[in-house]
Order: sequence, then C-alpha cells, then structure tokens
Amino acid sequence: MPAHEPQPGRFLPITPLNDRSALRPDCASCYALCCTAFGFTKSADFAVDKAAGTPCRNLATDFSCTIHESLRPRGFSGCTVFDCFGAGQTVSQGYFPGENWHSHPERAQEMFGAFASVRQLHEMLWYLVEAGSRTFDLDTAGRAADLSTMIRRTIDQGPAALRALDLPALHEVVRTLLMEVSEEVRAGYFADEPEGTGKDLLPQADLIGRNLRSVRLCGADLRGAYLIGSDLRGADLSGTDLLGADLRGARLEGADLSRALYLTQPQVNAASGDPETLLPPDLSRPGHWTGG
Repeated sequence: MPAHEPQPGRFLPITPLNDRSALRPDCASCYALCCTAFGFTKSADFAVDKAAGTPCRNLATDFSCTIHESLRPRGFSGCTVFDCFGAGQTVSQGYFPGENWHSHPERAQEMFGAFASVRQLHEMLWYLVEAGSRTFDLDTAGRAADLSTMIRRTIDQGPAALRALDLPALHEVVRTLLMEVSEEVRAGYFADEPEGTGKDLLPQADLIGRNLRSVRLCGADLRGAYLIGSDLRGADLSGTDLLGADLRGARLEGADLSRALYLTQPQVNAASGDPETLLPPDLSRPGHWTGG
C-alpha cells in the first residue's frame, strides 16, 4: 500500500456514531492545511489578500501561527472562527502520514483537495449526530445513522473515493434529512413575532443589526439568516434552526442557545457572549467572550 494511502480506521477512530470527539480540530496533528489550502480576500475578517494554495504570511516553518495570540487585534478574526471539524488531522495523519505540502509539493493539490472534501463530510457528520439525537422518529434516526456510516466508510477509503463521490448529491440528501428533523423539532415550539419584524423570521432573512433582545425565538426557522451584528441578548433560541446562519458580531450575552438546532463552533466563535450565555454541551465558550 502506498505511503499516502490511509490505513483502515486510522483517519476516524472507531467510535459510536453519536461521538463528535473526532470531529474537533487538532491543530498540533495537522500541517496547517487551513492556512494554505484556502484563500481569502482583504476585508474586515482578513487584513490581507491570500491566494488559495499558498501559505499564509504568518505561518511559521513548524506550521504554527506566529500571531495566534493576537489574531483579532491584528485583523485576522476570520482565522479565529474557522473550524475544520477535524479534517486537518484526518488528512495529515490518516492520508499522508510523514508527508506534508512543503516537503512533497507534487502532492500539494491532492492534499488540499482531500482536505476540502473531508471537511465537508465531517461537517455533515456533525449535523447528522444532532439530527439522529433530536428526532423522535426511529426511521429518521436510522437514516441518519446509515448516512453517517456511509460517509465514514467513504472517508476511510481514501482520496480516490473522495474524488469519485458526488458531493452535491450527498449534500442534498443530508440537507433533506436535516430539514425533516428541523420541522419535527420546531413544531413543538412557538416563536414570538417581535414588534416591527412582521413575518420576516424566515430562512435566509436579512436580520442584520436587528434588535431581537429578550425575544422568544423558540422554533423559528432561521436557516441561512443574516444575523450579523444583531442584538440577541437574553433571547431564547430553543428549537431555533440556525443551520448556516451568519452570526458574525451578534450579541449573545445572556441568550439561551442550549437547545438551538444545528449550531456550530464557528458560528459561536463569530459572535460575542458572556458567562450567562447558554450553549449546547458539545460547543465551547470562546476565549474572547466577556468573562471567557
């Protein structure tokens, strides 16, 4: 077997399907794929332009970040909200052990492509864990488990299987299941219609800078909604679908997100909160939060 082919089970430890431990980043076991594979444009989130496939100018020779402790004040807040869902160590240690894009530039594109695909698959696994645990329908839970098993097996088969996978089609299958579970969960809640919002608590709604302070948003469908800079202090988001919602700069002090649907660490990292903010058990309180 070639050195860069994965050993079965090596990329993703054999764990129960509801265990998310392997879906968290382990930067020490990765050769800075996120700092190299992806590009970014100079903006409020990134202080400079960087082309995809090129190392960040702040990257050290040992693949560590030279400004890790000061990313936000130096204009790289976008780096602090990124999460690979554990894809970095999977590709680095499972697919290319003992190699990296610097020492083997001829394989760099293969590494970057595998990283991008595995990150998407790991993110799907993250959501499927939640869908399987939140549904009351045993058939739906079984479908979530079957999808998770199929995705894990595909990852285990290595880069060739990733290239052969129809990712858009798989995305649609997973999306359909997530929406079914969302409808089921949200049916048990009734969201308020705060004064001045009308009926705009909808998927992909423009709620930028909106005052939703202390509003009961339980059961609202805010998939893909733009909540940039919105005031959600003291709001109750139990059963609120936040799949893909943009929470950059959102105020979450005192908010209850402990039972929110499809919330991820990158979304939490992009917002601000405090010790009174309630989060799901699988998410961590960011260090930049007040009292963090």
